[in-house]
Amino acid sequence: MSDISFEALPLAAPIQQALTEKGYTTPSPIQAQSIPVLLEGRDLLACAQTGTGKTAAFALPILHGISQIRKKPRRNEVRTLVLAPTRELAVQVADSFREYGRNVRFSIGLIHGGVSAYPQIRGLQRGLDVCVATPGRLLDLYNQGHVDLSQVMCFVLDEADRMLDMGFIHDIRKIAEQLPEERQTLLFSATMAPEITSLAASLLRNPEEIRIAPQHTTAEKIDQRVLFVNRHDKQDLLFDLLRSHHDENQGELSIVFSKTKFGARKLADKLNRAGIRADDIHGDKSQAARQKTLDRFRDGRTDVLVATDVAARGIDVRNITLVVNYDLPMEADAYVHRIGRTARAGESGRAVSFCTKDEIDLLRAVQRLIKQDVPVDESHAYHDHDTADRASRPAPRSNRTGGARKGGKGGGFRKGGYGQRRGNNGGSKSYGRGGPRQPSRAAGRN
Repeated sequence: MSDISFEALPLAAPIQQALTEKGYTTPSPIQAQSIPVLLEGRDLLACAQTGTGKTAAFALPILHGISQIRKKPRRNEVRTLVLAPTRELAVQVADSFREYGRNVRFSIGLIHGGVSAYPQIRGLQRGLDVCVATPGRLLDLYNQGHVDLSQVMCFVLDEADRMLDMGFIHDIRKIAEQLPEERQTLLFSATMAPEITSLAASLLRNPEEIRIAPQHTTAEKIDQRVLFVNRHDKQDLLFDLLRSHHDENQGELSIVFSKTKFGARKLADKLNRAGIRADDIHGDKSQAARQKTLDRFRDGRTDVLVATDVAARGIDVRNITLVVNYDLPMEADAYVHRIGRTARAGESGRAVSFCTKDEIDLLRAVQRLIKQDVPVDESHAYHDHDTADRASRPAPRSNRTGGARKGGKGGGFRKGGYGQRRGNNGGSKSYGRGGPRQPSRAAGRN
């Protein structure tokens, strides 16, 4: 937590009112450091884990800027563009804008695949103060002439590392080519790999750089454990673990990660047959089906969600107290994002990873990445002593499976955006403070 309160930040009265209504008092570190910078109109390169409140860190100053503008956007015009890697994350970001901007008159549109484009096109035709989009669908609509990006004042890349992992780099660059030179650009990433710093150097100008947590670290309040198990016993171990957890923690939720879509479907089916309420979520499901699955999970109608990595960083659900890596991830980075589904907003949680003899190298890669050994839990009926013994031996020199990517420093961003107005003499003027404010909690941890 930071030492300042939201009421000390120069946010407009309608936004302060929304924060008060939500009961938010103290900004999280990423919010406390980012909001003043963005209100000044600076570009921003921020390295922050998921669950730190980064959505509010950019949504609040953007909404503040919108509240100062009286003129509505023109037909097909977009003033703020937020790119997100997945449909689920885009939905959550748009919901956050609506929540924080409940007292601000502004227009917002959600652009993503998996659903009909016609309602999205109708929204664009009216002009949008905020457009939250996934890169692919946005480019499709741009190429069809439905989107005017020439007046974008603020460009946000949320979870940029995930977008690069999913192969969106060319789409991002094509979109950026359509934007005006004079704009404010914000890039948020959980990691700072060379690919991210290269992208930042091409899009940002003289950015403020903020790092909230060391790279590849995991949240302190997550109790991490590894369970060595024979692959033939993994399913029975999972059943025992989930039954025990949910018997002791009624109403709490769990996520189980599978490495394949087929595996997720099969595992969810077997869990249901075993009397454990489960559902699966992955890229093969339509957007409507995925949203329905998330709604059931969020409402507690299912206790366990079996997911693939595609959905890992698009899930922001309260009360998830257990994450199970049924299969260890092929890319060590994904481990951090997976277990980040629990212990959100300052809560605590558990992360349990199954490890067979074929996954020892993946476990070592994870431990190199997070710079710590994951404690071993032997207190289960399926402990595999042979796998545990192999894992305790020094790794062969040639073994580099799934190793960590190295970080680096970012490059420059562009000026403009909502944060400052340019006077006739070329000087800058910050937007004014809002009206009466009440203390509140830290804003949402998205």
